[in-house]
Amino acid sequence: MTTTAFVSLGSNLGDRQVHLQRGLAALRATRGIGRVESSQIYETDPVGPPPQGPYLNAVAQVQTELSPRALLERLLEIEAAEGRARRGVRNEARTLDLDLLLFGDCCIDEEELTVPHPRMQERAFVLEPLCELAPERVDPRSGETIAELAARVRDPAAVRPWSGE
Repeated sequence: MTTTAFVSLGSNLGDRQVHLQRGLAALRATRGIGRVESSQIYETDPVGPPPQGPYLNAVAQVQTELSPRALLERLLEIEAAEGRARRGVRNEARTLDLDLLLFGDCCIDEEELTVPHPRMQERAFVLEPLCELAPERVDPRSGETIAELAARVRDPAAVRPWSGE
């Protein structure tokens, strides 16, 4: 059975664009993941302890046969391959951050796996690219569309389409 899942990608260390591209390529190369479609890239203000530079963010829509837990484990492997070191400091600068946002219409509350992502509704840098891919998709927790959630937190000054410069 194939499920549509959404994964956010973010980077603010090193060659940010290359980290996102490698993350997408690794998703595409994963057994059990079919089609991968990506939003455009956005440059966003950092959230977390200073000093940090701006992030590049995107969202990928993936068709997967993997379970939610197996997909999460694969995301962590891809992060590690890009040099992500998890030191237990929330919102620190990183080479690549991959978060499982939505997995079909599932609501999952397990240790180390919560779907929909627990802070998705407050993050414009996640909702803007997610809205680009799936504006009418309904958040299974709130019952609101992604477009409705994005409109509530939209900040064009903080989440800007990135021109690659």
